[in-house]
Amino acid sequence: MSVTAANLLAAAHAVVPKISTADAQTKMAEGALLLDVRDAPELAANGRAEGSHHISRGMLEFRADAATPFYDPELRKDRPVILHCASGGRAALAGKLLKDMGFAEVHNLGGFQDWVDGGGPVIEPVDAGM
Repeated sequence: MSVTAANLLAAAHAVVPKISTADAQTKMAEGALLLDVRDAPELAANGRAEGSHHISRGMLEFRADAATPFYDPELRKDRPVILHCASGGRAALAGKLLKDMGFAEVHNLGGFQDWVDGGGPVIEPVDAGM
């Protein structure tokens, strides 16, 4: 049987717990990294969560591995990571990937709108015309 997107998402949701905006903010105050895995045009169009760090989903494996030249030191296996994307799917998949890579504590905030609806502060996109 081949793997489907639904299978991958179910496996990811099984190992990456969902977290609320309030819980994410508490964990951030304690040093957790809020990681936005959306693509750059999505950030440019919609803004980003205040205090978030951006790594697109497509580069995550390379940015999370200290053995690559693309390593991002913000990603440490001993630092809690809270992920979000636009709707939660990429964040769940990214969370499972980080767990598979040995990250100890990983959470899925869901989508950017979950952050906004939970009262999380937003850095608005820059007006390209300015």
